Amino acid sequence: MTIETLRREWLGNIRGDLLAGLVVALALIPEAIAFSIIAGVDPAVGLYASFAIAVVVAIAGGRPGMISAATGAMALVMVTLVREHGLQYLLAATILTGVLQIAAGYLKLGALMRFVSKSVVTGFVNALAILIFMAQLPELLGASWQTFAMVAGGLAIIYLVPRVTRVVPSPLICIVVLTALAMLLKLDLRTVGDMGKLPSTLPVFLLPDIPLTFETLKIILPYSATLAMVGLLESLMTATIVDDLTDTPSDKNRECKGQGLANIAAGFLGGMAGCAMIGQSVINVKSGGRQRLSAFSAGVFLLFMIVVLGPWVAQIPMAALVAVMIMVSIGTFNWASVRDIAKLPRTSSFVMLATVAVTVATHDLAKGVFTGVLLSGIFFAQKVAKVVAVRSAPSEDGQGRDYVVLGQIFFASADAFVAGFDFKEAVERVRIDVSRAHFWDVSAVAALDKAILKFRREGAQVEVVGLNEASATMIDRFGVHDSPGALENMLGH
Repeated sequence: MTIETLRREWLGNIRGDLLAGLVVALALIPEAIAFSIIAGVDPAVGLYASFAIAVVVAIAGGRPGMISAATGAMALVMVTLVREHGLQYLLAATILTGVLQIAAGYLKLGALMRFVSKSVVTGFVNALAILIFMAQLPELLGASWQTFAMVAGGLAIIYLVPRVTRVVPSPLICIVVLTALAMLLKLDLRTVGDMGKLPSTLPVFLLPDIPLTFETLKIILPYSATLAMVGLLESLMTATIVDDLTDTPSDKNRECKGQGLANIAAGFLGGMAGCAMIGQSVINVKSGGRQRLSAFSAGVFLLFMIVVLGPWVAQIPMAALVAVMIMVSIGTFNWASVRDIAKLPRTSSFVMLATVAVTVATHDLAKGVFTGVLLSGIFFAQKVAKVVAVRSAPSEDGQGRDYVVLGQIFFASADAFVAGFDFKEAVERVRIDVSRAHFWDVSAVAALDKAILKFRREGAQVEVVGLNEASATMIDRFGVHDSPGALENMLGH
């Protein structure tokens, strides 16, 4: 990495990054506390994790401007481990999660993101927007009129202030103004302090107090593997979204390693595992944050506010943060995907809607994305299978037939490939030209074997021409039509 790159990523947008980092830090506090409660641990565990993860990912991650911290998706995975084995096992599982994520980075698993279709990404974004909005409902259901008035006022500030000035991010103005009003008017509102007690000391390095045995590994490995998968999935999807928002690229494999280092640091500082947060990342981008300094400052401001300014931060009304998160929900949702749903291919719309439905129904991002990717693969296989064609013409001497195969031969198109031949035609020679086709897997090789052996069974000599190098290698390894007894075995069936 060059000095110029370092300067650009850290000093290229100082004012915007610092202000955005301050907004993100304020929004991180109640979420980190809430996620700690979900996981069944003290609020300090989530807050320390958010500090460590945000700072380390800012330095080591592959997507400048993306915010990572303790998240609800990860917290849900930890519940059973904490309940059955306690906090120390959670810290060990967090460290192992980091190790697995670093391994994923070196194995270049981040490159698998290119197999996630645009429809799945859009479904993921829309589902998260819905979940972010739903997460605000507990603060609104049964609330007083003052709460609704504060939320409405906060949204007015967020959307109207940018028309006047963009010097200070409007979400930050919203939080400051509503906090001041609540304190001056002594309004009876739920505050950040009501979420849980803020820690008053700095995190310290510690080793998990667990026995270093194979039994311990058997306990934490399943949880760590799940945390690593969910964390990388959410982080890489969020990185793709931030790529689109900022029109800049990111290094997905470096992001895997950065997330791993961050979780290792969190575990040794008494924090829980975390990953990228789309809501906070959108807040950061919308507030003017673009570079690594924004995420770094968010982590530093977070720690400073909970340790030094804890009594003041505790007075922030939840209504102010609800307004900010509603803004995030509205800004995150891809409204064009709904407006253009009738114009898009039916399969694309179905994949998007299925991803949204499964994610919202289960509150599990991994299940939603897996559903979308699976459906995308099925629809793609069906589409490709339909473009296989087998053309034929009599040979020049009239004693044989020439076949020309076009398209991709794999498990979904293998039957169509075989069905393109007329095995009952009485000819002496068959020539199969596959120069415009490709054989992808063992199902394709088996289909070619089947066609050759059927022609031989009818007494025809078969010649296959035009195999490209990759297809020829596959057929040499797995083909059986030239092996002794292949025809006899077929006749025996």
